[in-house]
Amino acid sequence: MKTERFHHVAYRCLDAKETVEWYVKHLGMNFQLAIAENQVPSTKAPDPYMHVFLDAGQGNVLAFFELPNSPAMGRDTNTPEWVQHIAFKVDSLEALNDAKAKLEAAGISVIGIIDHTIFKSIYFFDPNGHRLELAVDIGTPDMYKKLDEVKWEMLREWSQTKKAPTHADWMHKKEFQSEKG
Repeated sequence: MKTERFHHVAYRCLDAKETVEWYVKHLGMNFQLAIAENQVPSTKAPDPYMHVFLDAGQGNVLAFFELPNSPAMGRDTNTPEWVQHIAFKVDSLEALNDAKAKLEAAGISVIGIIDHTIFKSIYFFDPNGHRLELAVDIGTPDMYKKLDEVKWEMLREWSQTKKAPTHADWMHKKEFQSEKG
């Protein structure tokens, strides 16, 4: 069995209506569907919820649950804030620059544009405190090939040492920075 794509990825939100409106306005997503229940289908627990679905592009769906009777929403405080995030792909550096300008004009604080050698990205937060990333691929076929050739070796080394392997240190060297244009 091989999966085809995400059916949906679900997160919790503070306010379903505000969340849908924010994603429609700031990321241009289409609101696809709302499901509301007073009982959880999988557990049969009496716990009302609103479950909203947004089109994240190419058949991928981002969903949120508003849970009014659950304890206040929080985050995993043992994990750094920068780790847990949702990254969306954009089609060009121009689209990334435009998104950054639009978000900042709306009063949303944006980090970046950050150069990751094979992609560039910006980071910001939605109204629920979820960290989001918009990324555009900029790597060359040769760069992706080099990374593909060492991925398993890097993973094995990391698994044994828990130290960053150096197989892809070339990504931080000046000649590859200029190769990207």
